[in-house]
Amino acid sequence: MTSRVEKYLAHLDRLSGGVEPRFLPVDSTHEDLKGVTVIAYENLPEGLNTALTYGLSLADHPEWQHGRPELCISVRSDDERWARVVGHLAEILRGSCPFSYGNTIRFGQPVTPQSPLTAFVVFAPAVLDRGDCRIDVSPIGHDGHDIIQIMGIYPIHESERQYITDHGLEAFWALDRDLYDTTRPPAV
Repeated sequence: MTSRVEKYLAHLDRLSGGVEPRFLPVDSTHEDLKGVTVIAYENLPEGLNTALTYGLSLADHPEWQHGRPELCISVRSDDERWARVVGHLAEILRGSCPFSYGNTIRFGQPVTPQSPLTAFVVFAPAVLDRGDCRIDVSPIGHDGHDIIQIMGIYPIHESERQYITDHGLEAFWALDRDLYDTTRPPAV
């Protein structure tokens, strides 16, 4: 019998074309939950480093009716701290943040010394096709009972986080900016 995590990793293996990832564990601060693991891919897609979490979806949240999230970040940076921060956010906020489209997260400090970005916004992952974001990890014979939904998480400036709060995600998404560039100036 294939486990939940094995089904998830098999899905990521198919999407990556068999590229070998690095696994970055994050210890749990929740006594009833196992830790979060970050699955990090270098230069995938080309020119970007992409990291996905596993472990966020082990928690419960009242808004998770049609699936449980895992996070995906893609940035134009070789700094492993971008992958690690997403694992940290997933671990610390699981059960309290729904990680729904438009949710913003104030990190409060730059992730790296080279980047002025101090917050994040959740939206669809730009590096995955829509159909590849929904993964059925249900036990055999219980299809559709345990769904993981991959959610994109994008680093943003504090001014952009406030703009999203005031004007909405759609208005922010219409602005001219490169969300993969971790050294970019603010769009607002």
